[in-house]
Amino acid sequence: MPEGPSIVILKEQAAKFAGKTVRKVSGNSRQDIARMQGLVVRDVCSWGKHFLLPFDGFALRVHFLLFGRSRVDDPKPGGSPRLTLEFDNGRLDLYACSVQFLEGELDDHYDWSLDVMADAWDPARARKRLRESPHVLAADALLDQEWFAGVGNIIKNEVLWRIRVHPESEVGALPPRKQIELVKQAREYSFDFLEWKKAFVLKKHYQVHTKTHCPRDGTRLSYRKELGRARRRAFFCEACQKRYGSS
Repeated sequence: MPEGPSIVILKEQAAKFAGKTVRKVSGNSRQDIARMQGLVVRDVCSWGKHFLLPFDGFALRVHFLLFGRSRVDDPKPGGSPRLTLEFDNGRLDLYACSVQFLEGELDDHYDWSLDVMADAWDPARARKRLRESPHVLAADALLDQEWFAGVGNIIKNEVLWRIRVHPESEVGALPPRKQIELVKQAREYSFDFLEWKKAFVLKKHYQVHTKTHCPRDGTRLSYRKELGRARRRAFFCEACQKRYGSS
């Protein structure tokens, strides 16, 4: 599943379509995609894992689910796009994704302070939510899009290793310093992810995700196919990632 930084990259690639008219619409989506034909894209936006194209009175929302992909000016040979938008200055192809329309203004649908990569990101609000839900596991807190929009499983695993916190720790049991680190690194690692992905070296920087041994102490990493309420893969070190709380 593409995480927030990957959606930011798509936003940057597609930014040239802002202010442009949709000349042709096609695809296998069951939504009324033809409504975009002849309309001007007001902006190119993202929120967490959502890619957004606002028009006058409504917006296109795209979620890439587990296996969705996007291509700008480079259609996949033999591919079957969920949606293709063609402009005078290029085309956008979206595959294996969820396409929906949001009526009204984006501000009516999104709280931009929840997006870890947004200028409006509010770390104090994130820390407040940790305090208010003390029994939530650290792994689940990071994956909750109403707390840390854009954080996905890779970021979750790497952030918890960075701050030496076991994924099954209860967030209310974390010392205040660790709560601050968790919130801070959710954003900082996301921007590291963005930089590395742009340079095509992201996987070279994985410390625990998909790895077998901890680079810090050499301990064989623990692996869970499904962990926490989110039931997502977890890679972590039992030796250097401390478990806080009773879980």
